[in-house]
Amino acid sequence: MENPGFLECLDADFARMKAAASRDLTAAVPTCPGWTASDLVRHVGEVYLHKALAMREGVEPEPWPPRELAEEEPLTLLDRAHAELTGEFAARRPGDPAGSWYTPDRTVGFWIRRMAHETAVHRIDAELAAGGPVSETPDGLAVDGVDELLRIFVAYAVEEWGEYFTAILSGSPGRTYHLRTSGAAWRVRTGPGLFAVEGGPGASGGDGSGGSADDPADVTVSGAPSALLRWVWNRDAEGEPGGVAVEGAQEAVDEFRRCVAVATQ
Repeated sequence: MENPGFLECLDADFARMKAAASRDLTAAVPTCPGWTASDLVRHVGEVYLHKALAMREGVEPEPWPPRELAEEEPLTLLDRAHAELTGEFAARRPGDPAGSWYTPDRTVGFWIRRMAHETAVHRIDAELAAGGPVSETPDGLAVDGVDELLRIFVAYAVEEWGEYFTAILSGSPGRTYHLRTSGAAWRVRTGPGLFAVEGGPGASGGDGSGGSADDPADVTVSGAPSALLRWVWNRDAEGEPGGVAVEGAQEAVDEFRRCVAVATQ
């Protein structure tokens, strides 16, 4: 997916998120325990402003957020932050430098992609808080979102900050996970200090990149792109069919999910 597509998705999901949250700012967000829709909106606004500053100043500002943001009405903050973020994107080229925790790609383009996915996931949260229905994520964005989560969040975090995953992976017997959807397949291997990702968009699962009959998995997860994105981000609604098929031992599924939880907290 190219940058114009990410920006288009960001704006569309921003509008859906705001509309859903506006229905009842006091509504609980089931996928973010302890949060209301107001908390969700404020969080997204604070994230947008943080990334706008990361582009302007070349470093991610810390500590964050400033106290004065708490005094701003949540929806007003969200609108202002969205305008600042998209204004920074419009004023810069994707290859321009920007502050980022992800050292392999400290560019504006990284934040274009990241904020498109941030907005898509929190749009799902807002729609769930409003009682649904949850909009489908476009296939291209959903597939890229799964890839981003696996590689940039989890695999990179395990490599760079492995101590946070010791309790999860130190006793791992070594497991293989196959994730499959339309036009993409991934093979994930875990073990002590290991979360390795192969395959991705363009892999069908039959060439070894995303797993095959000769490469058995401890866990196989398959479904439509939008459903798989919700599953990997733990955005399925409780008591509602998740839209993916999960095959494998529960302890192996739990290992994967715990890695994701730590990497994305």
